[in-house]
Amino acid sequence: MDLKELYRDVILDHNRQPRNFGPLSPVDTSADGHNPLCGDRLTVYVQLDGDRIRDVHFDGKGCAISVASASLMTEAVKGKDRAAIRHLFDEVHATLTGASEEPPASLGKLAALAGVREFPARVKCASLCWHTLNAALAHECVPVTTE
Repeated sequence: MDLKELYRDVILDHNRQPRNFGPLSPVDTSADGHNPLCGDRLTVYVQLDGDRIRDVHFDGKGCAISVASASLMTEAVKGKDRAAIRHLFDEVHATLTGASEEPPASLGKLAALAGVREFPARVKCASLCWHTLNAALAHECVPVTTE
């Protein structure tokens, strides 16, 4: 199996069976994200343990790339502190925009997003969840209760 096929399989798997999908309650912070170009909408819910993410979920609707990226992101950031998440965001952004030839090995499954850079219009689909997570972490809000 070649690398592109592997990437495609990871994206399809995370779109069909998204991890950490659905509301989370209680939360320490949350944020809504919207990509008006293709209609992707999501909410990221975060439970914190000090400076670390204890748990994170997402909810919403979007294209396969948007859903898969959010699913991969939630798996990748659990247990990480804000500095590690910022570093991971920078690596993912460089991978999506083509700033690096090969995705760093440290990305693990997130390297599957490298294929998105071949479709510049889809970069916003893949990065929406990351920007939404950053917005949630930028402001801790009053806990949100979801049913």
